Amino acid sequence: MNREEGTATVEFVWLSILLLVPFVYILVAVFDAQRASYGVSTASRSAARAFLQAPDPASGEQRARLAARVALDDQGLAAASVQITCLPSPADCLRPGSSVRVVVRTTQQLPLTPSALGSQLGGITVDSTHTEPYGTYRRER
Repeated sequence: MNREEGTATVEFVWLSILLLVPFVYILVAVFDAQRASYGVSTASRSAARAFLQAPDPASGEQRARLAARVALDDQGLAAASVQITCLPSPADCLRPGSSVRVVVRTTQQLPLTPSALGSQLGGITVDSTHTEPYGTYRRER
C-alpha cells in the first residue's frame, strides 16, 4: 500500500465516524419520540375505558387518571397532562349515548440535552385524543 492509499483510508474512516455520530443521535431521538407517542396513545385509550367501567363519574376520573399513569409509567414518561371530558355534558356522563374524551399530552425531551440550557430547549410535544362511547344499549348508572 502506498502513502496516498493509506491517507485516503484514514480520511474515509474519519468521515465515516463523523457521519455516523449524528445518524445514531437522530435514531435515538426518533425512538424516544415514538416511545412517547405510543405511551400517550395507550394512556388515553386506557383512561377512557377505565372511566366508563366506574360506577360514578368521581371514581371514574380517579380510575382514569390511575390507568393513564400506569400506561405512562410503563413507557417511562414522568410528566404528562391528562384531561377528561364527558360528552355531551358532565351531567350526562354515564348515560346511554354519551361518551368520554381523554386527551393526554407530554413533552419528550431530546436525548443528551443539557438541563443547564433550560427545559424548553429540544422538546417534542406529543398528544393523543381518544373518545370512547358509553353505548346506546347499556344500562344507565
